[in-house]
Amino acid sequence: MTTPLLGQMMDVPLTVSSLLAHAARHFGDTEIVSRRIEGDVHRYTYRDCEKRAKQLAQALIALGVEPGERVATLAWNGYRHLEAYYGTPGFGAVCHTINPRLFPDQIAYIVNHADDAYVLFDTTFAALVDCLAPQCPKVRGWIALADAAHLPKMQTPVLSYETLVAAQDGNYAWPPLDERQASYLCYTSGTTGNPKGALYSHRSTVLHAFGASLPDAMSLSARDSVLPVVPMFHVNAWGIPHAAPLTGAKLVFPGKDLDGKSLYELMENERVTYSAGVPTVWLGLLNYLREAGVRFSSLNRTVIGGSACPPAMLRTFQDEYGVEVIHAWGMTEMSPLGTLSKLTWEQSQRSPDEQRKLREKQGHVLYGVDMKIVGDDGRDLPWDGVAFGDLHVRGPWVIDRYFRKDDSPLVDGWFPTGDVATIDQDSFLHITDRSKDVIKSGGEWISSIDIENVAIAHPAVAEAACIACAHPKWTERPLLVVVKRAAFDVTREELLAFYDGKVAKWWIPDDVVFVDELPHTATGKLQKLKLRDLFRDHVLPSALADEKDCPLARGNPV
Repeated sequence: MTTPLLGQMMDVPLTVSSLLAHAARHFGDTEIVSRRIEGDVHRYTYRDCEKRAKQLAQALIALGVEPGERVATLAWNGYRHLEAYYGTPGFGAVCHTINPRLFPDQIAYIVNHADDAYVLFDTTFAALVDCLAPQCPKVRGWIALADAAHLPKMQTPVLSYETLVAAQDGNYAWPPLDERQASYLCYTSGTTGNPKGALYSHRSTVLHAFGASLPDAMSLSARDSVLPVVPMFHVNAWGIPHAAPLTGAKLVFPGKDLDGKSLYELMENERVTYSAGVPTVWLGLLNYLREAGVRFSSLNRTVIGGSACPPAMLRTFQDEYGVEVIHAWGMTEMSPLGTLSKLTWEQSQRSPDEQRKLREKQGHVLYGVDMKIVGDDGRDLPWDGVAFGDLHVRGPWVIDRYFRKDDSPLVDGWFPTGDVATIDQDSFLHITDRSKDVIKSGGEWISSIDIENVAIAHPAVAEAACIACAHPKWTERPLLVVVKRAAFDVTREELLAFYDGKVAKWWIPDDVVFVDELPHTATGKLQKLKLRDLFRDHVLPSALADEKDCPLARGNPV
């Protein structure tokens, strides 16, 4: 057998620390701007950031943290959190970002399951830490991201982050780690059962950063000023804290204030060109723009993900404010990016309506991710934009198994996402539902996301959710739950009439319920499990009608 001829290139490991070292060496004067918990705006550079990240690494080593141990964060987007992003995995430990919006019992479960050695926390979470500490006896110490003068009064003994960092000199060389060592640990939001951990490697994180930076992905560059609204505790802020130093982009962190006014002012002051976040945050920002009568002077594009971007939101950003919307899809289990709605040259030559329809989908995959849709029998379904199937993915930044789980969720080497989707001839993905949220009426599928998107396009609707409601004849029928926009009104009949001509007649909801607010998960997604529980006993008007008078058509769309 012939011996393979190996390449003769340097074997330089892909480590997280190399991203920050690159930025510090080649974009050393580029700013990192943070609105702090203390109330002021903090500024320093990538060069400063790397030095302090090294000081943090020294401090954690001095505390006895070993490579492979987990150091958790409960923090907003800011420069100290960024230092933890690099200082912790830089010497071989694992940075474990925790979502503080989860229930305290869930957070305690996550801390104990991860076996966190230390927890770094913003002082706004002091009361939460006092609640958690008695439930997490194996945590060796709680570190407040503050100087000694700003330490909160607490029942729990805490250390000062600034005191620990100041005690070190930063004269530290990042060690040459195995690129397959663990770098970050992120847990799912745990809406069904206990949260599950996705343990990323240095290799997967760096490859994801390269993929995220591509022109047909986030398209970041050293000419950008980037404000990640998506929290750093939400799947590593979609990779922006890694892609920005890789490309040399300026970073702007909003801290805890994510209301429309605060975001707009920070964007304008820092000449932000690029941002990313979930639809619920953008809803607040767009409302502020309308009420204040202001416009963006620098923002030109934004990534919207976490849940489907309503077409009405996409049109508002692009048509009224000249901001390109990049629709994205991904998962915690995917680090998280999977697809983005950037058009090819040929697609950009199509009519504006055709282009818009493509942009409303989740888009094409990045290099590094492959996808397919399968039917109930496990066979691949055609990419015709019509066939619905279970979405499966694979790639170098997709998990193989969950943290501390022996069994793998993979099916023939593919990860089943739990999403129901179509893929069209353009290879564009369209998520039609979560498998647990899809509505089956008379044996046919109805997309709750499509129903919601129509409702949100109504000027009187601020937010909408569509869930399945029990029906004696059709098994399930759609129920629309709506939050009205302030100073607007709309009736059930008017809203149902709004669907005429926009969806098949048998897709039109059977009823509308108006509420003051909708429940959301800790990551801003509609909490449909809770909605289904709240409306479990709701009786649809059609369920009371005689079968002969029932206006619904069975089977194929009318």
